[in-house]
Amino acid sequence: MVALRIGIDLGGTKTEAIALDMSGREVCRYRTMTPQGDYAATIRTIRELVETIEAETGSSGSVGIGIPGTISPKTGVVKNANSTWLIGKPFDRDLEAALGRPVRLANDADCFALSEATDGAGSGAATVFGVILGTGVGAGIVVQGRLVAGPNAIAGEWGHNPLPWPTDDERPGYECYCGRRGCIETFLSGPGLARDHGGSLSAAEICASAAPDCEAALRRYEQRLARALAAVINIIDPHVIVLGGGLSKITRLYQSVPRLWGPWVFSDHVETIIKPPIHGDSSGVRGAAWLWPSKTT
Repeated sequence: MVALRIGIDLGGTKTEAIALDMSGREVCRYRTMTPQGDYAATIRTIRELVETIEAETGSSGSVGIGIPGTISPKTGVVKNANSTWLIGKPFDRDLEAALGRPVRLANDADCFALSEATDGAGSGAATVFGVILGTGVGAGIVVQGRLVAGPNAIAGEWGHNPLPWPTDDERPGYECYCGRRGCIETFLSGPGLARDHGGSLSAAEICASAAPDCEAALRRYEQRLARALAAVINIIDPHVIVLGGGLSKITRLYQSVPRLWGPWVFSDHVETIIKPPIHGDSSGVRGAAWLWPSKTT
């Protein structure tokens, strides 16, 4: 019987590992630098983290891994990864060979959503939409405690849909790395907020400033986020939306966005709740650990 759930959050610059006991209590945690551009070293780093945890605890563990991409159901190799050295690689199979056990992989946004739905801000809610607002924009969907993947492994990829109900000055929109224009990500990511302001300040500097031009940029951001989330509510009608990523720390969003989204939601009243994360930056690695169900062998 497995005594631990081990989660790995493979970030662009840092890789974090956590061990949870069967009740979800954190047992230990490690962090190391991610080997840039080196696939073999990435495999080795994850193996060494798992070995370190198991040596410290004296227990074996299931292993779940959050990655900045996903495994294509068609090809069985990584696609859509910001860590480009993973693209085209059978990452899950190579990790299973290195670790000598099955592993489960999911997109890092999916891991965030699963963590917050399991024992975070969305705990107890039937449907949770977990949003990442950071360098990029992504999301995960959890229904009745189970992560929704979909046949294309892209459930929750709302960042690469067009910004809904665009105004004239928002069309045709900024170019996105996906090859299209006007994607939600180009407006609601940190770089998107900075670019909308004019590019002279970072998103963090804009949020910290009381200057009128920064306030105007934040008001545009709130209005766009309200429209984008209204479209999500119209499609999956989540009970709870949890915001993560660097821009989730803008506290005013939790009051302003629900006041703004009403005109675009196809309902006479909106019951959906929007919340900040409970586990914050730890949600990704905790969600990776939760990729395994409560009973594993």
